[in-house]
Amino acid sequence: MVFPRRSGVYMLLVALLVLFLSPFGWLAVTALKGPAELRVLPIHWWPHNPSLGNFVDALTTFDYLGYARNSLTIAAIYAVLVTLASAWAGFGFARLDAPGKRLIFGVLMSTMMLPTVITLIPTYLMFAKFHLVNTYMPWVIWGLCGAPYLIFLFRQFFSNMPKELEEAAIVDGCGTIRIFFRIFLPQSWPVIATSLIMSFAWTWGDYIGPALLLDDAHTTLAVKLATGYVNSHGEPMGNLVAAGAVMYVLPVLALFLIMQRGFISGIATSGLK
Repeated sequence: MVFPRRSGVYMLLVALLVLFLSPFGWLAVTALKGPAELRVLPIHWWPHNPSLGNFVDALTTFDYLGYARNSLTIAAIYAVLVTLASAWAGFGFARLDAPGKRLIFGVLMSTMMLPTVITLIPTYLMFAKFHLVNTYMPWVIWGLCGAPYLIFLFRQFFSNMPKELEEAAIVDGCGTIRIFFRIFLPQSWPVIATSLIMSFAWTWGDYIGPALLLDDAHTTLAVKLATGYVNSHGEPMGNLVAAGAVMYVLPVLALFLIMQRGFISGIATSGLK
């Protein structure tokens, strides 16, 4: 009975894998088609003359690598800063005592239910008032403020660590900051990997923030992909959009493959308590 049940689970997983990968597969196939094939009905699943030239054109139609550098800069800065800030806040909520700590944590978690669209205009007005529009400082500030969900992950992970480690460090004369950087932070690699992957993916794929706060020279690849591939008539070139989008997902995919073990472990262990 075990073998048929296991085979059924494997078949279900394979079916789900095909279902989840089918949009990316269709995107990759579209990236190999010529512009004429996109207008032919009925739709052909596989191009008659597949060509990698679309990828070359996607790189050269505009400064693809330059905008990718902008995206990488913003995503890397935000990912590192928000991970450190969230780890520090999570450590405080997990291991330090203060009046009203539970209330503050509850208010922090409730902010995750606040739709981002509500804060768009106040955010722009605030950054414009301090002359931070068309700079990368908003992402630095956002990173230093931490993220509620990541604070929750770190708080859950640090709550599960043995109290004896902290007590031994205090006996040895360590203060709170040394305890955090010497004991807790090095032990939290699974949650660090999770935070880096999630925050990098959030920022790398963000369209609204760069479109609102950055001009065309400083904007990110996510914004440029939406507007950069048009022909002389102003019509979008779908095959180039698809080629650019395929290359666009590769950095996030590479980051996940590198850190996937820590990511899975971090998600599994952060909700134990």
